[in-house]
Amino acid sequence: MSVVLSTYNRADVLPSALDALLAQTGDVPYEIIVVDNNSTDASAAVVADIAARAGGRVVYAFEPRQGLSYARNTGTAMVRAPIVAFSDDDVRVAPDWILQIARAFEAHPEVDYIGGRVLPRWLQPPPAWLTPAHWSPLALQDYGSVPFSSGRAHAVCLVGANLAFRREVFDRVGLFTPALGRVRDGIGSTEDHDMQLRIWRAGMLGMYLPAVVAIADVTPDRMVKAYHRRWHRGHGRHCAAMRLRELVPADPGPMSEPQDLVLLFGSPGFVYTELILIAGRWLKAWCRNGDTFFYANKLRHFWSYLRAGYERSRATRTHGIVAELAAFASAYRKKRASRRATKTVSAA
Repeated sequence: MSVVLSTYNRADVLPSALDALLAQTGDVPYEIIVVDNNSTDASAAVVADIAARAGGRVVYAFEPRQGLSYARNTGTAMVRAPIVAFSDDDVRVAPDWILQIARAFEAHPEVDYIGGRVLPRWLQPPPAWLTPAHWSPLALQDYGSVPFSSGRAHAVCLVGANLAFRREVFDRVGLFTPALGRVRDGIGSTEDHDMQLRIWRAGMLGMYLPAVVAIADVTPDRMVKAYHRRWHRGHGRHCAAMRLRELVPADPGPMSEPQDLVLLFGSPGFVYTELILIAGRWLKAWCRNGDTFFYANKLRHFWSYLRAGYERSRATRTHGIVAELAAFASAYRKKRASRRATKTVSAA
């Protein structure tokens, strides 16, 4: 196995991540490729010091183009093993992480990639509102103790801090997309989701395995509501860029390939419907003194998604707002009429 560990200006926590990788149990041969993504701190010296004591197991690479996708792609091009695993510089994998991944690929030849739990290591006690419902901005993941497949029929995206692929996957679907990635201290990336979408479209499968465990540091700056607000706005923009809501349902379900979308200001009509439904749930939570922050962040995501669609469509739109609304209403009526006619034919 080849493990690709990307790092950017985290020389203080990088040794812990590498120590965890070097302390793996079992007899699976593996290498660790550390990709320095243009760090300006002592990261290079830290890696050099650890590599000198690692018996050739640690390899250093430098990627000057800023962005996690660039770093991962550089590391992937260097791998020598049939399995490529990814982790982050603020993550400590479990002692049997590599062994569990290797056993899983051997036991499931039908599976093309594997993901597992990403559990928190709180660097200070979290606030009461920071429940698992708010874990997405923290890149944490726990889908429970039962393994399941992830693919077109059950489109569940797995977190990139704990993912492993068969190397031939990249030959078939390509590498990570830099335009969808996080750059420096950016927020809301979707390069992992984009990769898995391409895998599902190619007819390949992933698997969630709870025994594959990684522990991620959660720093105090990510335990404040301002960070979560910013993440949901950023994530909405990235999802709009890849038209994610048109492809993958909000809840686990079959991936779709939209055929007859009716767009309003660059976004499908059903996204506006979802926005209204979420607004109703926010109001209901407010009336019952519930978790209004959860639904407020959903609203931020949808609003950012719609705004990005509007900005994208504005460059090519040749008519005004009233004409856009009229065109949408006409297209929607035609779509409904076409569907009714299809149902009538099918019934006959």
